[in-house]
Amino acid sequence: MSEPFSVPVTVRGYETDVQGHLNQSVYINYAEHARWSLLQAAGISQSGLIGSGIGPVALETTIRFRRELLAGDEVEVTCDFIWGEGKTFTIEQTISKTDGTVAAEITAVGGLLDLKERRLVADPRAHFKELASDPGVFGL
Repeated sequence: MSEPFSVPVTVRGYETDVQGHLNQSVYINYAEHARWSLLQAAGISQSGLIGSGIGPVALETTIRFRRELLAGDEVEVTCDFIWGEGKTFTIEQTISKTDGTVAAEITAVGGLLDLKERRLVADPRAHFKELASDPGVFGL
């Protein structure tokens, strides 16, 4: 099995809370950044998705905080799509320091919304595969 897609991020001072830790809401921003970076690496743009009449939706997100992150920390944010049957998929993500210390684990359930019908599409994997110039980035 190949390594999950990942992007580097540096924790910025303005993203920290009063204790100097990365603010909890920023973890979701990092996860979202990695997801859009994966789509871009697969050849799918935001405008391309919208132009095809579909858009990604988050249905559930769980964050498990493991270790603190501080301003200046260099991290890798992974993104791995897990395909099942039906209208949803799971995205597993890890935020790790460069020394390998896991700071957070994020699991999200998502789908693709038909923007006209306002309903989830039946097979999001097929839509991503069709839109992507490099579907291998998704593990397809």
